[in-house]
Amino acid sequence: MSELINRVAASAIVSLNMEEFYPQEERVQFDLADYLFQGFVLREKEFRAALKVLDWNQFAGKWVAVTCSADAIVPTWAYMLVCTYLEGAAKGYCVGDLEALEQYIVEDTLSKLPLESFKDRSVVVKGCSKVAIPLYAYGRLVSLIQGEAKSLMFGEPCSTVPLYKKGKP
Repeated sequence: MSELINRVAASAIVSLNMEEFYPQEERVQFDLADYLFQGFVLREKEFRAALKVLDWNQFAGKWVAVTCSADAIVPTWAYMLVCTYLEGAAKGYCVGDLEALEQYIVEDTLSKLPLESFKDRSVVVKGCSKVAIPLYAYGRLVSLIQGEAKSLMFGEPCSTVPLYKKGKP
């Protein structure tokens, strides 16, 4: 009887599983509505005082969306001021809602991918995941890898859907 050979493992195909590197830390909102006087006015002096005494450690290791859920005109500097406190306290942050935060996380995460490792190689983006990865991440991944890879596929290395194949020069 001949030895079984795993041809998938022995191939030059790069398998990219986003669940292995996509951040899973908690996502939270910092809502400026909680600091509005009578629900619609931000008072600078009181706002600054409240931020100074806030326990910023509650955001340690978390991704934070700085937003305002109230229908109020909030000056840009207020969002920026909150960000100065989150810097170094939170895992990461952005101004916007939770959806904007997730897009920021995608951009931040994928910007760290070693794109040169995909140069002229066949890449399979793994399809099944136990982790919720936004659809946006897959589209952004294609835009980054397609310029490098010889081919791009989706699924599992043993059963893929071809997405892109570089033409001959």
